[in-house]
Amino acid sequence: MTSTPAAAVRARDPLFAERYRAMSSRDSRFDGQFITGVHSTGIYCRPSCPAMTPKPSNVTFYRTAAGAHEAGLRACKRCLPDAVPGSPEWNIRDDVASRAMRLIADGTVERYGVPGLAARLGYTPRHLGRVLVSELGAGPLALARAHRAQTARTLLVSTDLAVADVAFAAGFSSIRQFNDTMLAVYESTPTALRARGGGAAERHRQAATATKPTSITLRLPARAPFDGAGLMRFLADHAIAGIETADASRFCRSVRLPHGVGEVELSLDGPTAVLCTARLENIADLSTLVSRVRRLLDLDADSEAIDSSLSRDPVLAPLVLARPGLRLPGSLDAEEALFRTMIGQQISVAAASTVLARLARELSEAPGLFPTAATIAEHGSEVLRGPSSRVASVLGVARAMAEGSLAIDVGMTTEEFTARLTALPGVGPWTAGYLAMRVLGSPDVLLATDLVMLASAGRLGLPPTSRALAARGTRWAPWRSYAGLHLWAAR
Repeated sequence: MTSTPAAAVRARDPLFAERYRAMSSRDSRFDGQFITGVHSTGIYCRPSCPAMTPKPSNVTFYRTAAGAHEAGLRACKRCLPDAVPGSPEWNIRDDVASRAMRLIADGTVERYGVPGLAARLGYTPRHLGRVLVSELGAGPLALARAHRAQTARTLLVSTDLAVADVAFAAGFSSIRQFNDTMLAVYESTPTALRARGGGAAERHRQAATATKPTSITLRLPARAPFDGAGLMRFLADHAIAGIETADASRFCRSVRLPHGVGEVELSLDGPTAVLCTARLENIADLSTLVSRVRRLLDLDADSEAIDSSLSRDPVLAPLVLARPGLRLPGSLDAEEALFRTMIGQQISVAAASTVLARLARELSEAPGLFPTAATIAEHGSEVLRGPSSRVASVLGVARAMAEGSLAIDVGMTTEEFTARLTALPGVGPWTAGYLAMRVLGSPDVLLATDLVMLASAGRLGLPPTSRALAARGTRWAPWRSYAGLHLWAAR
């Protein structure tokens, strides 16, 4: 059969060829990184789908499921292309599309609409729509709809929540909108999807309404390899008494969410998954909480690519071999992360935990919650100790946040984020860089001035000075954050 001109062009495209090879080999490492659209069958699949390999002329690859939806395709009922870790691309890049995807996953469209999303990104809604359609194959509403549908399918097959509660937990504004979307995306009703999911009744019996607390347990997949034990140790080492409870296998805490307070308990479930039990005041916060937990644990990182790249350096290779799948710990609350970092500077982790525990104990508005910026601004001087310049810096940041003149979120570029923070008195490049790693998930930040990192580098035979280590670190791009974690862990 003679190829069409479009098929011939695709066949010569190196990216198409690379993805087609990955799909043909059913390589699960690429699941979540792109979508395979098969136009002869009208479905889209994950790369590892066991179905017969389609002809290249029948295939189009998409960056998002929403792009495949907009092209008229439906999700494969065999491989469930949304039941995989998310794309690591959204943290790697700082372009408009990646920043938009981070905010959409956090529920920005559901809370503020497309105008709110556009404002956070610094564009008009019309221009943002043009950019996203060009880059991702779908506009912001379609991308948010796809995210809601994926969340709903997960809840339908893994919990016994009432179907109406699943709709609101996934972010839908009405049952009719929910039913129409699930039918459009999956060619199936919600009840039929649940029936095919294997019987959630054999798992946790859960019942809820949108207005009373509910407990939900979900299994969150991670991309292999996954150093979950290392993550749990980090969270335990940095836990604040009265706010967090953590040990080698479990992490618990309360967190403020858009519609109320939630409690989350995380535990490892095998080598590549985490069990997340959420107790929520309002079920509408579930999708946002899950997104933030995935960022906290860096579950979508492409660890195989990171480890392979860093292993090319003979000094880092043994460190990577000892801890494959090392993840970048994130944060559940950007505001809290900023205060924890500022207060904990230049003192030990144990000392910082003690100071932060006292702050939380004396200023928290509710048990188990870290105090807000407004409370710290008003009463922080009564509790904070240490150099007066540092206390003044913390109080100044608290006032700026309370007044609204300072805001940080996952929709910012690393450059904008660091510039906004370093413009504040008492916030230097180290603080801004560390927070870019923890809040944005920026993968390419090397804190070359860090004394612990420099000492570790010297012991390993790497340059022991900031300038020289930064120069050596250029060969670790774009994974310098992970290289720094290995150096910290080797101390």
